[in-house]
Amino acid sequence: MLFRRITDEALAQYAYLIGCQKTGEAIVIDPERDIDRYLQLAEHEGVRIVAAAETHIHADFLSGARELAEQKGVKLYLSDDGGEEWRSHWAIDGAYDVQLLHDGDAFMIGNIEFRALHSPGHTPEHVAYVLTDKGGEVNEPMGILSGDFVFVGDLGRPDLLESAAGMQNVMRPSAERLHASATSFLDFPDYLQVWPAHGAGSACGKALGAVPMSTVGYEKRFSPALAAVGQGRDSFVDWILADQPEPPLYFGRMKVLNRDGVPVLGGLPEPAHVRVEDLADETAVVLDTRRDRAAFMGGHAAGSVYAPLNKSFPTITGSYVLPEEQGVYLIADDEDVETAVRQLIRIGIDDIRGYVTPGELEAAADLAVIKRVTFAQAAALDGNVLDVRRASEFSGGHLEGACNIAHTRLIPRFDELPSGGPLQVHCATGARAASAASYLARRGVEVVYIDDSYAGRPLLDVAEGA
Repeated sequence: MLFRRITDEALAQYAYLIGCQKTGEAIVIDPERDIDRYLQLAEHEGVRIVAAAETHIHADFLSGARELAEQKGVKLYLSDDGGEEWRSHWAIDGAYDVQLLHDGDAFMIGNIEFRALHSPGHTPEHVAYVLTDKGGEVNEPMGILSGDFVFVGDLGRPDLLESAAGMQNVMRPSAERLHASATSFLDFPDYLQVWPAHGAGSACGKALGAVPMSTVGYEKRFSPALAAVGQGRDSFVDWILADQPEPPLYFGRMKVLNRDGVPVLGGLPEPAHVRVEDLADETAVVLDTRRDRAAFMGGHAAGSVYAPLNKSFPTITGSYVLPEEQGVYLIADDEDVETAVRQLIRIGIDDIRGYVTPGELEAAADLAVIKRVTFAQAAALDGNVLDVRRASEFSGGHLEGACNIAHTRLIPRFDELPSGGPLQVHCATGARAASAASYLARRGVEVVYIDDSYAGRPLLDVAEGA
């Protein structure tokens, strides 16, 4: 059996290429939209991708299942256990070769069996896949492709339909279903391997481990989430819902597109190398991918959003760009453009109109600036304080009188911003606040960016507790 994990470090997402080397057939589990990576890997390994499967309707990235079906005619395996509202209508209503799965249904890729395990909680339709290689002498399951059900050290958060997709009063019932699913998981034998869809850094849980795989036995012994399951349903519900990070704004849009139909790409966009003057496009957002936030504050194209090309890039762009209303331009080095494009199309930002290199930008005149200070310098300034850390961080201690809005939720909560004087924006280290300050400046807010460690605040009072 061929087993390969393909990692998207920015989204901490894992897709899996699994193939039967006897028949040369392979499947991709939870593919992202830029499918050329999987096709190239399959060719390198001497197998042919004949199928794609999803564990659930994703919120953090656009699925590549439709792209594979359109370009390669692969067969689709999708859950049909979530009720009418959470069926993959794009596949059911389209001209695709699709098999809808219910709990216990199995299918074969060559000599490898995949058996669907309905595991609701993170989402109503969620399925995991119990994998058995029937091509050898051992005819027992070897592992579970757990999707967003079981992570290393955590379980998939059950609040997203409410906190990200806007549904009402579904958070606690989802957590109760997750408790039942996790209780059933405890019945699996300890030796089974666990292959999750995400690792540390994903917003689909609150405390995911950095190790990319685990075993049932290890999770039973060491997972705080499974320990909470053992404390009873009500206690577990309170535990799993507490301190979940505010989801990026784009999550709700991903759920709808993945359910109703991801637009077909046909290939990666290839943005043109444009002039600095072309950035003055009122229908577009300039995404400045430089990793030096001091350089950005000291000079950038007016209205730019600071989106450094690191692991925060999808979160920032997905929280500050509205693709249905805006295209984007990039400030990026030539060698970084493709990376930025891939990360953008994975969250549905396809209208990428061009790019300018940092050197070309820095040579231009009339660049905008944002005032950059330390906490000590901010103490002498007038104005209000905006803390863009998570609510759970804020409740553990914050500056007296500060307003708290997580940096991922500024668009829907923009009207809650305090008025009167410049807005002093901070987070824990300055990283999140840099992007938040740039977005607020784009919206016409007078901002002062506090580029400092919150732990080093010597001259401002701290209010402990909520």
